[in-house]
Amino acid sequence: MCPPADVPPANGNGHEEMVLVDTHETARPAIPPANQTAPNGSSNGHSHPPTNKAKGPYSRASDFLSNTSNWKIIESTLREGEQFANAFFTLETKIKIAKMLDDFGVEYIELTSPAASPESRAHCEAICKLGLKKTKILTHIRCHMDDARLAVETGVDGVDVVIGTSSFLREHSHGKDMAWITKTAIEVIEFVKSKGIEIRFSSEDSFRSELPDLLSIYRTVDKIGVNRVGVADTVGCADPRQVYDLVRTLRGVVSCDIETHFHNDTGCAIANAYAALEAGATHIDTSVLGIGERNGITPLGGLIARMMVADPDYVKAKYNLPMLREIENLVAEAVEIQVPFNNYITGFCAFTHKAGIHAKAILANPSTYEILNPSDFGMTRYVSIGHRLTGWNAVKSRVEQLNLNLNDEQVKDATAKIKELADVRTQSMEDVDMILRVYHTGIHSGDLKVGQSAVLDRLLEKHIASRDSSPDRREKDVNGTPAKRQRVDEATTA
Repeated sequence: MCPPADVPPANGNGHEEMVLVDTHETARPAIPPANQTAPNGSSNGHSHPPTNKAKGPYSRASDFLSNTSNWKIIESTLREGEQFANAFFTLETKIKIAKMLDDFGVEYIELTSPAASPESRAHCEAICKLGLKKTKILTHIRCHMDDARLAVETGVDGVDVVIGTSSFLREHSHGKDMAWITKTAIEVIEFVKSKGIEIRFSSEDSFRSELPDLLSIYRTVDKIGVNRVGVADTVGCADPRQVYDLVRTLRGVVSCDIETHFHNDTGCAIANAYAALEAGATHIDTSVLGIGERNGITPLGGLIARMMVADPDYVKAKYNLPMLREIENLVAEAVEIQVPFNNYITGFCAFTHKAGIHAKAILANPSTYEILNPSDFGMTRYVSIGHRLTGWNAVKSRVEQLNLNLNDEQVKDATAKIKELADVRTQSMEDVDMILRVYHTGIHSGDLKVGQSAVLDRLLEKHIASRDSSPDRREKDVNGTPAKRQRVDEATTA
C-alpha cells in the first residue's frame, strides 16, 4: 500500500526518522511557453499539435510528428490486469476501479472480452451501464466474428480486435496465414463499424512480425476506416529505438491513430511508450501498477511520471493526479500485493531524501534533486535525519521546526551526537527530537557546553530514566507505543 500523504514511511528497521518538508515551494523553474506548429493531419478526431520546442523545463525539442503533448490513455487494468497472476476482480471491485479511473480522467477503459466467460460478459454489460463521466468503455476481442457479435451487444463504446501476426503465433497459436488474417480482419472491422462504434485493429507480437506483413495489413485496415491500428510488444523484446523506427514508419503508411501496447519483460515499457509518442503514436495502453501477464505492461503511474517531465501543464490539465495513490492502493489490495518501495510517484521512497548533501540542497531548492513535485500528486517530501549520513543543515531545519534556539555551532555539535548514536542503530524521529530537546535544555541551563559529549550522554540517560518511569510512559507501554511518525508542522515545542 502507498503511505498517506501526511504520514512518513518507516525505514527498513521499523523506525521513522523523517522530516516533512513544505512541497508548495515556488523555487521551481518556470515552464517555457509552447511554440505550436502545423498539425500532421491524423484522422478520427485526434488532432496533432506537435512542437519543435520543449514543453517542459527538462524535455528536449521534438520533431513535427511527436505527440508527447497530445496523447490518450487506454487503461487496461480490467483487461490486461486480469491476466496478472494474483488477479481476481469481483464486479464490485471492477466498478470501484472503473469509477476511480474515470475520476482520474483516463480517456478509455479496456475490459476483458465478453467471450471469455458468462461472468465476463455480465461484468462488461454492468460497467457499460455505469454512465461514466469522461471515460469510454472498450472491450478486447479476438479477430473472430463470434467474438465481435458478442462484443457489440454489451453496450461498449468500441472494440479492440487483435490477432497474432508473427511466425511464432501463426504457427503455434491460431495456425492462420496472412491472407486469412487480412480477410477476417476486414469482415470483423466492417461489422463493428456498421454498429456505429469505435474499432481498433492490432497485430499481436508486432516486433517479431515481418515488416511487409505488418505494413500490408495496417494499410488495408486503415483504408476501410479503423479508428486506430495497434502495435503490440507482446513479449517485451523491443527497445526504444526499434519502437521509434516501427511507429515512425507506420505513421507514414496510415492516417488513423496509432495505439501501442508494451510488455515490461525487459524493463523498457515506459521508455518504449515515450519513444512511440515521439514517433507519432497517439494512444498508450497502461495498467495500474503495471499488472498484467508475466511482468505486466506500461504502468499508469510510470507513464504519468515520464510525461510530467515532457509537458507538465498538459498532464496536470488532463488528469486528477492526486487520485493516483488511491487507485494504486485499491488495486494493490485487490491483487494482494504491496505498492513497491520504489514505485513511480507513490512509492514510500519516491520523495525521501537521506544523504546530507542532498538534504542541504533540497531544503534550499527542491528542484536540485527532484524532477517531479510531490505536491502535484498530493504527496509529501521527507528528509531523513536519524542516520549516520545525516547533515547538520537537515538537523538545523528540524531544530527550527521544533522552535529550539541553537546556533550553527551548537547544531553541528548536536548533529555529531545523532551520527554517533546512529552508528549503533538508526534513530527514530522521536529519538532525534529527544536528543535535540535535551541538548537545547542543557545548553540554556548552563549544564552543557559545545563539545561535552560525555555530559550530553549523562543528560540523555537521566532524561530517558525519568521518561520511562513517568505514569504517562507506563500507560503508553500498556496501551501501545505512541506513533513515532510525526509531521513537522505538528512538532511541539520543548
